Amino acid sequence: MRDGEMLAAALPRLVLEARRVASTVVHGLHGRRRAGSGENFWQFRRFSSGEPASRIDWRRSGRDQHLYVREREWEAAHTVWIWPDCSASMQFVSPLAWETKRDRCIVLAFALAEIMVRGGERVGIPGIMRPTASRAIIDRMADALLAVPNLAAASLPPRAPVSRLSEVVILSDCLVPLETFRDEIKSLASAGSRGHVLMINDPIEETFPYKGRVEFEELEDSLTITAGRAETWRDDYVARLAAHRAALRQDCDSRGWSFGIHRTDQPPATAILALHQRMGPGSRDAAPRIGGA
Repeated sequence: MRDGEMLAAALPRLVLEARRVASTVVHGLHGRRRAGSGENFWQFRRFSSGEPASRIDWRRSGRDQHLYVREREWEAAHTVWIWPDCSASMQFVSPLAWETKRDRCIVLAFALAEIMVRGGERVGIPGIMRPTASRAIIDRMADALLAVPNLAAASLPPRAPVSRLSEVVILSDCLVPLETFRDEIKSLASAGSRGHVLMINDPIEETFPYKGRVEFEELEDSLTITAGRAETWRDDYVARLAAHRAALRQDCDSRGWSFGIHRTDQPPATAILALHQRMGPGSRDAAPRIGGA
């Protein structure tokens, strides 16, 4: 079955699951407050070097040894660009996982979009779907993905213009060369947009429990490699994976982006809640990192 046909067959189940996850998460949220040009007071934060001195709240600063800025809640909707990686490597699933990485990625993308639209945001897919605040956002995203003839060819989003007030969410296994990932983040961040990367992995990709003679297949290029004693590869594999993740996190940190990890044997709602906490101006320092790593 071709990739498009496989996606079409799976979408009804994924749409239902995404709506269930979104409803679960919404019950645990109290709205999405963020700093901006609204009228309502939100919070005080420490003054940062380079900001205009006119932003300093001198009354609050007079009670401390530090300078503070009064932030107000941003009441205008802005755009959230969500990229669900549907490339060939995302088709992988092990007996330890609930579903393929691609299916989990789509559920997370749809659920997050539903929550964002309920909060008054616009949601788009870079290079595929223009931003919209439609209440039928999940159906629109599903239709947009089905209309892409070579969706499985790209791991990272295409180069598309994003505005300074936008946020970009990349949901992917991030199994790409580091230089490719670094160039992508640099391009997306160059306009001043904030971003978040959630690395989605199957649990077996972390534990590497293989023993004996094992043939591994590289799904992106249909390459195979055979290990005579796979258990002797474990330590080197785990070290390389840790180094790859550390480099990804460093690249994100250098651009002011957040980075997290989600495994497909974990509940999707947990990842959405943590990701939601990381989104919105002013939340970068206050919220924990996404995922368990």
